[in-house]
Amino acid sequence: MKFTEDHEWLRVEGDLVVVGITEHAAEQLGDVVFVELPEPETMVTKGDEVCVIESVKAASDILAPLDGEIVEVNGKLTDKPAMVNTDPTGAAWFFKMRVEDMGALDEYMSEDEYADFVAG
Repeated sequence: MKFTEDHEWLRVEGDLVVVGITEHAAEQLGDVVFVELPEPETMVTKGDEVCVIESVKAASDILAPLDGEIVEVNGKLTDKPAMVNTDPTGAAWFFKMRVEDMGALDEYMSEDEYADFVAG
């Protein structure tokens, strides 16, 4: 997996990139009560606001980590937003995207680099 400074994780599955938030981000948010997901087939540019997460503490945006197309969203989060707190790096993924340049993943942090970033 790769990690962004915005506390998102990116996992390659075949020709798609799966995007979610890290355990650290989930802990910082507190109890998640609402998730607004993008529409499939949406074209996004790196940095675009793609999702909104609301918790008892705050609202936060998930930004597109790469240029590409949203091809699938995790509809389970709409009904069970608390999954973000219980399994942030597994079942609580937000969306899958087909990216224009898989090489762009190289600019993101490895797991060790992310751990140092969070500890920093």
